[in-house]
Amino acid sequence: MQTRNKFLDDISQLMTNAMGVAQGAKTEAETAMKGMMERWMADRAFVTREEFDAVQAMARKAREENEALAARLAALEARLDQGA
Repeated sequence: MQTRNKFLDDISQLMTNAMGVAQGAKTEAETAMKGMMERWMADRAFVTREEFDAVQAMARKAREENEALAARLAALEARLDQGA
């Protein structure tokens, strides 16, 4: 008496092989996508958070200095207008 069915064994082996192929395809796709993303990121001119914060602080300081100089210029022009 046969306890194992050859057809079911073949189907089981086929499914096992298919899962292995699917896992390999998944791994290959992930590797390809990761490589593509790394190349895309390398082509972009991204800055670090520290660089961004430093430039932001410089811009803030320049804006404050500009406002102070504008106020000083307005005061000097007002004095000049009073003297003329």
